[in-house]
Amino acid sequence: MRARARATALTLALGGVPLAAVPAAVAAPAQAAPPPGTIVVERGGPARTLAFTAARDGEAVIGFTSAAPGVSWARQGAEAAVVAVAVDGRHVTDLVVPGADPVPRSLGLGRVAKGTHKVTLRFAKGSAPAARRVALGRPSVRMPDQAALRHSPIVVGRTGWPFGDPYQNARTDTPLLAWHESRPAATPGHRVLEYSMVFSNEDGGTDTPALMARWGRTTDIEWVYRVEVDAEGRRVAGTGVYQGPQHLTLKFTGRYEGDHPVLQTCTSNNNMCDVISPNPPLRFLPDASGTRPADRARETVMEPWTYRVMAQELRREGRLETPSDPATREVGDPRAYLFAELAKTTGTPRNWGTAPGVSLQVRLEGDDRVYRSDHGERSWSIDRDGPASTTVELPPGTTADDIASIEAVRTPMGLIDNGAPAVVTALRRGFFLDRAYLPRPPAFRWTGSITLTPASPAAVLWKKGSRTIGNQRTPGASK
Repeated sequence: MRARARATALTLALGGVPLAAVPAAVAAPAQAAPPPGTIVVERGGPARTLAFTAARDGEAVIGFTSAAPGVSWARQGAEAAVVAVAVDGRHVTDLVVPGADPVPRSLGLGRVAKGTHKVTLRFAKGSAPAARRVALGRPSVRMPDQAALRHSPIVVGRTGWPFGDPYQNARTDTPLLAWHESRPAATPGHRVLEYSMVFSNEDGGTDTPALMARWGRTTDIEWVYRVEVDAEGRRVAGTGVYQGPQHLTLKFTGRYEGDHPVLQTCTSNNNMCDVISPNPPLRFLPDASGTRPADRARETVMEPWTYRVMAQELRREGRLETPSDPATREVGDPRAYLFAELAKTTGTPRNWGTAPGVSLQVRLEGDDRVYRSDHGERSWSIDRDGPASTTVELPPGTTADDIASIEAVRTPMGLIDNGAPAVVTALRRGFFLDRAYLPRPPAFRWTGSITLTPASPAAVLWKKGSRTIGNQRTPGASK
């Protein structure tokens, strides 16, 4: 999802030595030597530094691959290593590293002035007992030419309920990534910027089976902060709002660091407060320079590694049914689910009542059963219009080759159906997770227009071996 904006030239050095010349000796004894230029931060070891020179004033972003040997988000006591990141001696953000495999990460460094600066990377408190070191590969600092970074929120870690642990976001509901969206404001030349974050899960709020059915994931995706800016990218006074407890939109009255509002996760379902608890140890400023296509579901911003973190948190917190059984409503092995995105709109109601939702159902070759995304629970059907993600639980071991058809089903949401038609226009990103809980390449997609009515509530979107459904072309129907 990361937008590759033009970057201002910077020069980099590690501890005053050009990156290309960093010796492999930075690795811990008895460990394989990391690639040249890798920064290794160790428990009990010295902080590491990275110098860079900014060619202009502006917002800086640091990127690298991160890996923590011996760490797994799936294991209690080994959940993550934490790295504190400071710029010129000022604590800017923390990095939670939830695994031993290298994954790309990108963090905001805040506003810097033209000239030379020093990033300090330190192994931090809150790290799991099993965490001993973090390897940060191919570090680089850039200054994207985007005003959106200027207003991205700093999110302070949750310190209170439900655990009362100031480091709880290092093992639960951790922020994984962020992005922004932009739309025109009422004032000509002005824009509204909205910032959202993906958390690894939510300890409260929507229950886990409903998350899979209605949202197609168990990560928690929340908008955090919204503000109007003028043509020069300056904040319009009094326009900052945030998503507070109970999902209320509240006026931001807290403090800013430059143009960055400081908020704190203060509920078990990752809503925000603008009053910060005393001396919170964790803070997060993920790179929010990326965005998403306006016609796609929010889940498209989830990078592949976030699916693994999602699955591992479910496993560690005992939220998975064992053995996995698609006949129950409980969440089973995430690798047994078809993940998909559909697009739909609801037509004009014909009478008083509740608007319908739409669910997906899957038929397998040689299997008389039908598997539905909503598990037969009306409230788990998708009632929102536009692009939306869902999942369908299937028997363990099911592959894309086992699927005979994928259908859309109009589902009444209330006791009285208002008779409105539901028009489905796309099926996208039909994929499974591999053994490592990473997304496989999409195997199913369809575009067209199918109208579902009370008299004709179901229609085939994709059928194995067919490239047309009715009169509609179905690109990619033959895998």
